[in-house]
Amino acid sequence: MKINHFVIGALTLFSLSACGNNENAMDERDDIVDELDPSAEQQSAEDEELNDRLGYVHYTKDQVNNDDEMEHGVSIDRTQVANVITRIALRGEGLEQVATLVTDEEVLIAYEKSDDVDEKEAANIARKTAQSVIPQYYEIYVSDNESLINDIQSLHNSSTTDGSYENTIDQIIKEMEKSPQGKEDNLKEEMNNQE
Repeated sequence: MKINHFVIGALTLFSLSACGNNENAMDERDDIVDELDPSAEQQSAEDEELNDRLGYVHYTKDQVNNDDEMEHGVSIDRTQVANVITRIALRGEGLEQVATLVTDEEVLIAYEKSDDVDEKEAANIARKTAQSVIPQYYEIYVSDNESLINDIQSLHNSSTTDGSYENTIDQIIKEMEKSPQGKEDNLKEEMNNQE
């Protein structure tokens, strides 16, 4: 009798711990989904007020040439830049789904295009959107290969200080280069046709 109670108790404990592990896995999955959900980035009224303000600064040459100022660096919120590029690209016609990754040197945009837009026009939309947001020295790669959306997503938690993702980035770029890259491709074609 005591053995039966022991077995039943052990089985109950085992099944409860299995449910707990399943809940932890579900919680982790939900956290990732929440983290990737663009609507989670809704701004508070205070943030919106800051966004409505004009940007203005004024310095003298002496102020900028002091020692403290020489240590001053510029930072960029890469997640926010990726968010802006993605939202702008989706507001227009032509793209149905967009994933954007911003590193310290590149912008990678994978997208699903609308049926009524050809691949070159879709590439132009994605490229021009990134060019309107990001500094000119960034390399921009675009692709309508929808499988690359998941590849880009797999890097969402990477850091620029961790070089382990470089090989993955290089592989994604090689795949993206198989797709039209937008305006630059069109210019190259026009120049080749003129020769």
